[in-house]
Amino acid sequence: MKVLVINCGSSSLKYQLIEVDKNQVMARGLADRVGLQLYEKASLTHRVNDRVWRYEVDMPDHYRAMEEVAKVLIHPEMGVIKSLEEIDAVGHRVVHGGERLTSSVLIDKEVEKAIEECANLAPLHNPPNLSGIRAAKALLPNVPHIAVFDTAFHSTIPPYAYIYALPYEFYERYRIRRYGFHGTSHYYVARRAIQYLEENFFIEPSQSKVITCHLGNGCSITAVLGGESIDTSMGLTPAEGLVMGTRCGDIDPAILPFLMEKEGYTAKDIDEIINKKSGLLGISGKTNDMRDIEEEIAKGDKRAKLAFDVFCYRVKKYIGAYAAVMGGVNAVVFTGGIGENGPMEREAICSGLEFLGIEIDPEKNEMMIKGKEGDISKEDAPTRVLVIPTNEELVIAQETARIVSNMKGSV
Repeated sequence: MKVLVINCGSSSLKYQLIEVDKNQVMARGLADRVGLQLYEKASLTHRVNDRVWRYEVDMPDHYRAMEEVAKVLIHPEMGVIKSLEEIDAVGHRVVHGGERLTSSVLIDKEVEKAIEECANLAPLHNPPNLSGIRAAKALLPNVPHIAVFDTAFHSTIPPYAYIYALPYEFYERYRIRRYGFHGTSHYYVARRAIQYLEENFFIEPSQSKVITCHLGNGCSITAVLGGESIDTSMGLTPAEGLVMGTRCGDIDPAILPFLMEKEGYTAKDIDEIINKKSGLLGISGKTNDMRDIEEEIAKGDKRAKLAFDVFCYRVKKYIGAYAAVMGGVNAVVFTGGIGENGPMEREAICSGLEFLGIEIDPEKNEMMIKGKEGDISKEDAPTRVLVIPTNEELVIAQETARIVSNMKGSV
């Protein structure tokens, strides 16, 4: 089954055409600067194996971007299929499904309406996700379109873990609660880790205790007990939890009205500060990129070192908390741009966690970068530390194929 995976941002459209039965990416690409043609034109970058094409093209909206994607997929030179009719289904990444959409689902008018209603919970993500859905459905109207939600994996979190200690009426009125994000990533790497534990250490999947650390520009940690998410660090929005590239993570909420009073900030100003001016960028004063932080540390920059230390400390603290929540841990998984390529960060995070059975092998740790998957623990360590590159697009494709197969089976 050939599934086209679509991930729309406010000014971008990422895509992959995946042959699900073979777990094979036939083509992938990015339409960039969609609708933002002020200083430079929009562009499309298309990849087939090691071959790359990039060209500028007029893309004033997501519909036009989808048209360009469709053209390049069937192009005589750049294409990988002869006709769009070879596409069996389209899988769409949707960030927020709220409490109603807690699993992957066939997109109809009611689902589109529900995604739109969740836009107040994810105003930067759900509207462009919906634009991509409508553009793709207009161009490919005769195939099933499936929505796969970032929040879905966390729908198993119990009420005592997702309810905030605010007046309960706010939950009843506005559904203010912990939802969690990066769900497809946490699901994928947790599943890989559980398989590894079962095959190599004879740990039953239903008894497994895994902590997954998705560390990139956005960061979150999830406690996965018996294959199910039971707690996660992001909350109502992605701003809660770990220190991130530009997000502050956990802070004393009273800081916000204090700053509003002292500086005259509006709610919009505060939102900008906690989401775009904080995190590694806010502490270092220079960059939100951990690679640059490492370079600045090597030069002796004290604020860069402080940003690094705060980042690693927060991850370590959450690992300890989630080990307590699950009554132990069999494996800690690192994924995401930093998690997959940050030996320095992994070493700092794991240092001091020996009491949990976590001990990493320095040589294995240094080698595990650039897409490699493996165990970086010392051989006799009771708790395994794994590096697993995430593959959210594959999860979306597999979920799409599953829904479509079930639809055919029920006919």
